Amino acid sequence: MNEQAFHLGLAAVVGIIGGAVNLAFLYGIEGVKLLALQKPGDLVSIAEMLSPVSRVIIPALGGLAAGLILHWGMRWTRPGSSNFMEAVVAGDGRLRFGGGLVRAGSSLVSVGTGASIGREGAIAALTAAIASKFGQFAKWPPYRLRILVGCGVSAGIAAAYNAPIAGAIFAAHIVLGNFSMNIFAPMVMASVMGTLVSRTFFGIQPWYTVAGFDFTHLSQLYWFLFLGVVSGISGAMFLRLIDGGKALFARFKLPIYLRVALGGLAVGAIAVGWPEVWGNGYAATNRLLTQDMTLQIVLGLLFAKLIATICAVGSGTVGGIFTPTLFLGAGVGTAFAVVLHGFGLATALPTHIFALVGMGGVLAATVHSPLLAMIMIFEISLNYSMMPPLMICCVLATMIARQLHPESVYTAALKDTDVDTDENTTLGASQQRRIGDIMRAPVPPVRDNTLLPDVAAQFLKRTFNYLPVINEKEHLIGLVALHDVKPHLHAKDELNSVIASDIMIPVTQMLTPNQLVLDALPNLLKSDQRNIPVVNSLKDRILVGSVSKSEALGLLSEAIAANTRLRDR
Repeated sequence: MNEQAFHLGLAAVVGIIGGAVNLAFLYGIEGVKLLALQKPGDLVSIAEMLSPVSRVIIPALGGLAAGLILHWGMRWTRPGSSNFMEAVVAGDGRLRFGGGLVRAGSSLVSVGTGASIGREGAIAALTAAIASKFGQFAKWPPYRLRILVGCGVSAGIAAAYNAPIAGAIFAAHIVLGNFSMNIFAPMVMASVMGTLVSRTFFGIQPWYTVAGFDFTHLSQLYWFLFLGVVSGISGAMFLRLIDGGKALFARFKLPIYLRVALGGLAVGAIAVGWPEVWGNGYAATNRLLTQDMTLQIVLGLLFAKLIATICAVGSGTVGGIFTPTLFLGAGVGTAFAVVLHGFGLATALPTHIFALVGMGGVLAATVHSPLLAMIMIFEISLNYSMMPPLMICCVLATMIARQLHPESVYTAALKDTDVDTDENTTLGASQQRRIGDIMRAPVPPVRDNTLLPDVAAQFLKRTFNYLPVINEKEHLIGLVALHDVKPHLHAKDELNSVIASDIMIPVTQMLTPNQLVLDALPNLLKSDQRNIPVVNSLKDRILVGSVSKSEALGLLSEAIAANTRLRDR
């Protein structure tokens, strides 16, 4: 079977899994609500019926339970990554299924007990983990594992929001950084299948219903230029506040279950005055879009939800921030419109238009992707009439946010792993291949304390001219060359006193999965190894794969030849 057709088939299966995970997660949340709150339905409506004490205690106890699931669950699972961004950008596409299941369980409890966090993150991550585990079981190469992870994310986002286009764009642009057809086609297939499974049970109704408005004059767009600037500043401030929240909770030096419980307690305390902070913000956003509110109420609700979300994310609560970000954008847009209308300006433009456009602007500012934000707002509202102001606002917001906060909400999470996340060369390089796309399994390494006879036996079994040397933490620390082993083979008793670290040489050339093949050309030319080691990052240097020098140079040669032919035409 053609490989592209095979990938489409795999993507269809992953898409169905994503839809099923979304369904199971939604029913799981309802089950948690029945157990913890004794009521099903909207969290905000439930919170408004509870006493102030209950509003405080329930999120705190839910945070404690969610934290304990993380604390004990991660101890029982095998080590490895459960972050799909890290697995693709800095790894070989291998995700821990156990870790993904534990994090999904923790998120289920948090979301069901009022945490100010979204459910889409856990749905996408669990679907990606299942897809990756399937690929690992089949012993597929890293490039296919990365495609499977992308399909899982695409299906999860699409099913969670009933947004197939946004799901595919999110996976291709944000996660994989590649819009080439062999990558994008599986993302589309997975998102479509996930969406249709979701629609089978929940229908096709839009998330937010907003009356349309016909934009027919250039003068109508004037105020949305300013809203784009405000949204960009707000999005950048939100990202900085998230960084600050994480740093603040890290200072407490508490175990994860106490930190998440403390985050839940903070959300509960805020909910005493503002019960709308419970949950992901969906109900509160609908109120902003459909009800008239005073500036005081809008600002109070906006800042209350902002602080609650920062406490939830900063404490380590597992979940997504897409929907909370949409609420913050709606708050920014509504406040902007109320101020304008208070001064007698833009009175012909309804408040809800600014709210919906503000949702797109702040989302674009946090993910640094105006295209994704435009498509997402269109799909969750099915309101095409808003596209002109939405497009302008999203582009301006992204430009402003990138100046104020260079990292997006997703690349910021990778900074601690020393991963190169330059959006101009990786997350946005849609037509260039990366090392992770051509990476193979690593050359079997030897430990630094391996005896020389055992090292020699490894060379006899294989045709490699170098063997990687790792320490007890699996960090790459050197290489043993075949020509350095040969002089010692004539020794007798002394042979058993020589270990790999005695004869290894430093690693002068190594690659990372996120590195463009073109950028790796100097490393390829300088190395005399047939298989160059690939590490997760130059900081950690954990061996994750290898790249055939001849194959990589062949790809570059083909690309140069193709460009030459184009110039000659």
